[in-house]
Amino acid sequence: MNGQAPSDSVECLDVVLLDQLWDFDDPAASEQRFLAAIEEVPAGSTQAAELITQLARSIGLQGRYDEATALLDGLGERTSSAAVVGVRTVLERGRLANSAGDPVAATDLLREALTRAQAADQEFLAIDAAHMLAIVDRDRADEWTELALRLVAAAEDPRAARWAGSLHNNSGWARHDAGDYAGAFTEFEAALTAYSVHGTAEQQRVARWAVARALRSLARFDEALDIQLRLHEQGPPDGYVEEELAALFQATGLVNDHLADCFCR
Repeated sequence: MNGQAPSDSVECLDVVLLDQLWDFDDPAASEQRFLAAIEEVPAGSTQAAELITQLARSIGLQGRYDEATALLDGLGERTSSAAVVGVRTVLERGRLANSAGDPVAATDLLREALTRAQAADQEFLAIDAAHMLAIVDRDRADEWTELALRLVAAAEDPRAARWAGSLHNNSGWARHDAGDYAGAFTEFEAALTAYSVHGTAEQQRVARWAVARALRSLARFDEALDIQLRLHEQGPPDGYVEEELAALFQATGLVNDHLADCFCR
């Protein structure tokens, strides 16, 4: 069923295709892939509309907000032809509003996206909306994160489990920024556990770095140093790791030649 609501009688986009088209580190390249993909599906179809919402997202990530909004506006009545299109359209409008610096409008839109997604049994998109609300509605971030994690736990869609790492990571940084280093450490460890099952090698590496960063804030320097040294030795070169190592060497009073030896390995 590709994650669509049971009530949808139209053919929805294969979500595996979205995974193949998206590269969030390179939205410009993603834009070109979405443009090509739109040409290969029937014009005016639900699949085309879904792809247009993701094209708009890739354009919005490049700061071209008006162009992205116009694409979503152009979907017109197609938002009512399939529940998933309506969910995606409102969700992307919420993301655009947040990126454009309007958190109030973003919160309203994302709440609507969450409501629509739950009503349409779109589990993955409901978690996405709750995850975005935790970012945008900072006063209620913990509440939205808890809701998102409950949705992950209850979801039948196996892809939903992929959200756990991101949710715990975001919660960890929110706690770290607030000075709750013990809470941040707990969340970063949970993110690492989640990424160890459902994440990429790079996500696991970043999660280990975050655990070590929280350990430094907790003044558990030896533990933090052990993790960062292993990350450095395993490569690839990483300025964030080197920056942390420098801070840890300074905190532990290790001599400069140790620092130089480490970076020259």
